[in-house]
Amino acid sequence: MKKIPKQAYTTEFKELAVKRVADGQAISLVVKELGLSDQTLRNWIKAAAVGELKGAGSKVVTPEAMELSRLRAEVARLKRENEIIKKAAAYFA
Repeated sequence: MKKIPKQAYTTEFKELAVKRVADGQAISLVVKELGLSDQTLRNWIKAAAVGELKGAGSKVVTPEAMELSRLRAEVARLKRENEIIKKAAAYFA
Protein backbone atom coordinates (compact mmCIF):
# COMPACT_ATOMS: atom_id res chain seq x y z
CA MET A 1 0.00 0.00 0.00
CA LYS A 2 1.26 3.44 -0.92
CA LYS A 3 2.04 5.86 1.90
CA ILE A 4 0.38 9.26 1.59
CA PRO A 5 2.96 12.04 2.00
CA LYS A 6 2.61 14.37 4.96
CA GLN A 7 0.67 17.48 3.99
CA ALA A 8 1.58 21.04 4.96
CA TYR A 9 -1.33 23.36 5.72
CA THR A 10 -1.31 27.08 6.36
CA THR A 11 -2.34 28.51 9.70
CA GLU A 12 -5.33 30.16 8.02
CA PHE A 13 -6.52 26.81 6.65
CA LYS A 14 -6.19 25.19 10.08
CA GLU A 15 -8.01 28.08 11.75
CA LEU A 16 -10.82 27.84 9.20
CA ALA A 17 -11.25 24.11 9.85
CA VAL A 18 -11.23 24.60 13.63
CA LYS A 19 -13.69 27.51 13.37
CA ARG A 20 -16.14 25.41 11.35
CA VAL A 21 -16.18 22.79 14.11
CA ALA A 22 -16.49 25.50 16.78
CA ASP A 23 -19.46 26.93 14.86
CA GLY A 24 -21.27 23.63 15.23
CA GLN A 25 -20.42 21.61 12.12
CA ALA A 26 -19.72 17.93 12.72
CA ILE A 27 -16.08 16.89 12.59
CA SER A 28 -16.93 14.09 10.17
CA LEU A 29 -18.50 16.57 7.75
CA VAL A 30 -15.58 19.02 7.94
CA VAL A 31 -12.94 16.33 7.35
CA LYS A 32 -14.82 15.01 4.31
CA GLU A 33 -15.23 18.46 2.79
CA LEU A 34 -11.61 19.49 3.39
CA GLY A 35 -9.98 16.14 2.65
CA LEU A 36 -8.41 15.74 6.09
CA SER A 37 -8.12 12.83 8.45
CA ASP A 38 -10.30 12.82 11.54
CA GLN A 39 -7.31 12.71 13.89
CA THR A 40 -5.56 15.61 12.15
CA LEU A 41 -8.52 17.89 12.74
CA ARG A 42 -8.86 16.73 16.34
CA ASN A 43 -5.17 17.55 16.90
CA TRP A 44 -5.69 21.03 15.44
CA ILE A 45 -8.69 21.60 17.74
CA LYS A 46 -6.61 20.61 20.80
CA ALA A 47 -3.72 22.83 19.68
CA ALA A 48 -6.05 25.78 19.09
CA ALA A 49 -7.56 25.34 22.56
CA VAL A 50 -4.16 25.91 24.16
CA GLY A 51 -3.06 28.54 21.64
CA GLU A 52 -0.42 26.44 19.90
CA LEU A 53 -1.92 26.13 16.42
CA LYS A 54 0.93 26.68 13.96
CA GLY A 55 1.14 26.78 10.19
CA ALA A 56 3.33 25.05 7.67
CA GLY A 57 6.39 27.07 8.63
CA SER A 58 8.44 28.70 5.90
CA LYS A 59 6.88 26.60 3.17
CA VAL A 60 4.12 28.53 1.42
CA VAL A 61 1.20 26.41 0.26
CA THR A 62 -0.84 27.93 -2.53
CA PRO A 63 -4.60 27.43 -2.73
CA GLU A 64 -4.04 25.43 -5.91
CA ALA A 65 -1.64 23.08 -4.12
CA MET A 66 -4.12 22.63 -1.28
CA GLU A 67 -6.91 21.85 -3.76
CA LEU A 68 -4.64 19.40 -5.57
CA SER A 69 -3.86 17.69 -2.28
CA ARG A 70 -7.54 17.47 -1.38
CA LEU A 71 -8.39 16.05 -4.81
CA ARG A 72 -5.61 13.46 -4.60
CA ALA A 73 -6.94 12.31 -1.23
CA GLU A 74 -10.43 12.06 -2.72
CA VAL A 75 -9.15 10.02 -5.69
CA ALA A 76 -7.38 7.64 -3.30
CA ARG A 77 -10.56 7.24 -1.25
CA LEU A 78 -12.65 6.58 -4.37
CA LYS A 79 -10.16 3.99 -5.62
CA ARG A 80 -10.43 2.14 -2.30
CA GLU A 81 -14.23 2.26 -2.55
CA ASN A 82 -14.11 0.89 -6.11
CA GLU A 83 -11.90 -2.00 -5.00
CA ILE A 84 -14.39 -2.88 -2.26
CA ILE A 85 -17.30 -2.72 -4.71
CA LYS A 86 -15.47 -4.94 -7.23
CA LYS A 87 -14.74 -7.53 -4.53
CA ALA A 88 -18.35 -7.45 -3.37
CA ALA A 89 -19.63 -7.82 -6.94
CA ALA A 90 -17.35 -10.81 -7.50
CA TYR A 91 -18.53 -12.38 -4.25
CA PHE A 92 -22.23 -12.01 -5.08
CA ALA A 93 -21.88 -13.01 -8.75
